[in-house]
Amino acid sequence: MASLAPTLSCTISRLNLLAELSHNHHRTIRFFRTLSSKSRPQKSFYPRRSFKSSFSSANFESTSSICSKALGSNPVFNDNLVVLGIETSCDDTAAAVVRSNGEILSQVVSSQADLLARYGGVAPKMAEEAHSQVIDQVVQDALDNANLTEADLSAVAVTIGPGLSLCLRVGVQKARKIAASYQLPIVGVHHMEAHALIARLCERDLQFPFMALLISGGHNLLVLAHDLGHYLQLGTTIDDAIGEAYDKTAKWLGLDLRRSGGAAIEELARRGDAESINLSVPMKQHKDCNFSYAGLKTQVRLAIESKNIDAGIPFSSASIEEQGLRADIAASFQRVAVLHLEERCERAIQWALEIEPSIKHLVVSGGVASNQYVRARLHEVVAKNSLQLVCPPPSLCTDNGVMIAWTGIENFRLGRFDPPPPAIEPEDCQVDLRPRWPLGEEYGRGRSVARSMRTARIHPSLTSLTQASRH
Repeated sequence: MASLAPTLSCTISRLNLLAELSHNHHRTIRFFRTLSSKSRPQKSFYPRRSFKSSFSSANFESTSSICSKALGSNPVFNDNLVVLGIETSCDDTAAAVVRSNGEILSQVVSSQADLLARYGGVAPKMAEEAHSQVIDQVVQDALDNANLTEADLSAVAVTIGPGLSLCLRVGVQKARKIAASYQLPIVGVHHMEAHALIARLCERDLQFPFMALLISGGHNLLVLAHDLGHYLQLGTTIDDAIGEAYDKTAKWLGLDLRRSGGAAIEELARRGDAESINLSVPMKQHKDCNFSYAGLKTQVRLAIESKNIDAGIPFSSASIEEQGLRADIAASFQRVAVLHLEERCERAIQWALEIEPSIKHLVVSGGVASNQYVRARLHEVVAKNSLQLVCPPPSLCTDNGVMIAWTGIENFRLGRFDPPPPAIEPEDCQVDLRPRWPLGEEYGRGRSVARSMRTARIHPSLTSLTQASRH
C-alpha cells in the first residue's frame, strides 16, 4: 500500500500471496490462528468532548442477532479468521471485529453529527481532525468489546477509497501501524464493494451474480455483481447523489441535522401531502440508468422560496401553518426522489437479466437504504420482476466497520491482501489512497457523456485491477 514499492497495489499485489505465504510456517500460523481463550474486561465508551463525537455500539446486539440467524450452513462461513475493520472514508470513525463464520464480535462508531450540524455538511479538514482525535479509542473499544487483543487478529482491513483523502489517510495510517506492530497482513477495501458485500453476511442465500443499488450521501450506483471484485456499472449519478439531496432539503427546511438529513426528512414527510407540490422526476427523457439530483434540489429550493419559508428559522420554532408547508415539501421531495430510483432500477433490472438471467436478488445498501419508505417502494419494484430485495439492517447500511472487516475476510480468502508493512517507515512514505476509485467498468448502454467528462485523477476501477491481476 505504500509507494516504496510502486507495483505493490492493494489489489494487484494480493494475487497468489496466500499460496506463497503458506510456505512460511510461522506466518501461516499467524494468519489462520484460532481465537485466543484469554478474555479482557470491557471498557466503556468515552467520547472526545472537543468534537462532541458520540460513541455507540451501533445496535450491536440486534444487528449481530439478525446476521447470525442468516448464517445457517452456508459453506462460505467455514474457516476461522478474525479481522479488524477500520472505516474513515467520510464523517464517521468506525471499527469492528468480525469472525469469518459471520459472527460480529464488536462494532463501534463515533459520529460527527454535531460537526455536520455546525457546518451544514462535511468539512474535510475538520472531519480529518475529528477522526484523528478518536481513532485510537474507537479501535481500542472495538478490540475490548470483542475481548481480544491485536495479537488475536488474523488481518486488518481498512477502507482505502473512494472517499475524502484527508479522512481516508487517518484510517489507513492506523491500520498500517497495527499491521506493522503485530506483523499482520493488511487488506485495502473498496468502500462501495463493502456496502454491497455486507448483504452476504446477513443473507445466506445471496450468491453471485446479483444486482446492487448503493445509495448514500456521495454515491448513487447501480451495479451487476458478477463475482468478488468483478462489477459492471449499469448506472451512476451524473451530478449529486440522493443522500446529498436529502441533506440539502433538510437544511433548507430548518430541520435538525444532528440525526442526519435523511432521517429528518423521512419523519417529516409522514406528516405531509406528497402530491401537494408539483416537482418533476429527473431525466425522464434519458432512457438509461443514470441518476441526477441537482435539478430536483433546484426545484425544491424554488418551492421553498415561493412559500416564503425562512430556513434560518428552525422547524420547531415555525408556526403550525408553516410546519405544514414544510412537511408537504418534504413529502413531495421524497416521493419524486424515490420515484427516480424506482424508474432507474426498473430499467437496470431488465438490462441485468439480459446479461445474467440467473439473477435472483437486488441488494440495496448505503446510508439511504435505512429509509423505510425507500425500502417499501423498491420492494414493489423487485416483486414485479420476481426478484428478492435484500437490505442489511439499518446499522449496517450506514458507514460501519463490520462491512470493512467482512469484505476484508472475503478478499483474504482469495489471497487478495498485502504483507505486513515494515515496522519502521520513512516519514515521506506515501500510503495508497484512492479518493476517486470506480467500482466497475461502465456498461456500454449506460455510459453518460456528462459523466465521462469528469475523469481527472480517477484511479483505475477495482474490476479492471482485479482482472489485470488474474493475468
